[in-house]
Amino acid sequence: MNHPAPPTPPTPSTPSTPSAPLTNLTSPNAQAQPLLEVRNLCKHFTIKAKAKAKDNIKGKKKGQMSSILKAVDGVSFDLYPGQTLGIVGESGSGKTTCARCVLRALDPTCGTVRFRSAGGLVDLAQLHPRQLKPLRQEMQMIFQDPFSSLNPRMTVGDIIAEPLVIHRMGSRAQRAQRVVAMLERVGMQANHMYRYPHAFSGGQRQRIGIARALIMKPKLIVADEAVSALDVSVQAKVLELLQELQQEMNLTYIFVSHDLSVVREVCDHVAVMYKGRIMEMAPAAQLYTNPEHAYTKVLMSAIPHPDPDRKLKPLRVTDLTPQQLEPLTSTSAISQV
Repeated sequence: MNHPAPPTPPTPSTPSTPSAPLTNLTSPNAQAQPLLEVRNLCKHFTIKAKAKAKDNIKGKKKGQMSSILKAVDGVSFDLYPGQTLGIVGESGSGKTTCARCVLRALDPTCGTVRFRSAGGLVDLAQLHPRQLKPLRQEMQMIFQDPFSSLNPRMTVGDIIAEPLVIHRMGSRAQRAQRVVAMLERVGMQANHMYRYPHAFSGGQRQRIGIARALIMKPKLIVADEAVSALDVSVQAKVLELLQELQQEMNLTYIFVSHDLSVVREVCDHVAVMYKGRIMEMAPAAQLYTNPEHAYTKVLMSAIPHPDPDRKLKPLRVTDLTPQQLEPLTSTSAISQV
């Protein structure tokens, strides 16, 4: 059966504000090419609110007015294979929205997201949903909540095998073999595939979510607050598992988190976001020892000290001037791992 050709996507509009400075990413290997190239990515939401009669705008319905929320505003970066990029910031800074736009879980307002797939370099932002489906095999997501992200009416085996079923990969027996192998790789047992999510702890459920994300053998994994809902001891085990899997499968991570200590542990490079823009981007070691942006220093000042007798003296964003909250104009060099 012949399907109609997908419609031509509209030409992206130009953002109303200048984009964040482009981060220059280099690799010591001249042959290496970025797996992901994000340029001037924007996601704007229209917010409708009731207005007083005297504030009504001509052409609007009576009692309503709208405004634009720039959740992501001009984000640009490159990511090489095998790297882990951490995106940090306070709640509402746009880090999760940015990650979802990269995967096209949300449609960006404008910008380009060039992904180096098995078939070549493609702009995810411009693809029709039908064209995106085969690329989902190479991009997966680990969700924040290990409880709500798993269907309680499906067995663990069905949950992990669902991506294989959607993409029609393998027979039933072959899918079962892959599920068992992946369960054992993430530290679970083969007989767990017959149980339901409610029978497992939070850490075990997150391992199930990791197994589901990796069953397709993707190139890119977006971990959205993947350990924030777990206990500290469980966090360490899950982070160690993610690092081991990265080495084995040559995975590339985008790690979204508000926990600066976790980001320091697992990320090679860190992007600091505030109000939808990247304020600063640098190698993790450099960012934590010598932060340049004023907002980065504010975040660092909020990290508790191991000594309980040492009084915490966090800086405040409200003390910064508008000029101090502009993104750095200098570029940061990020090398391939």
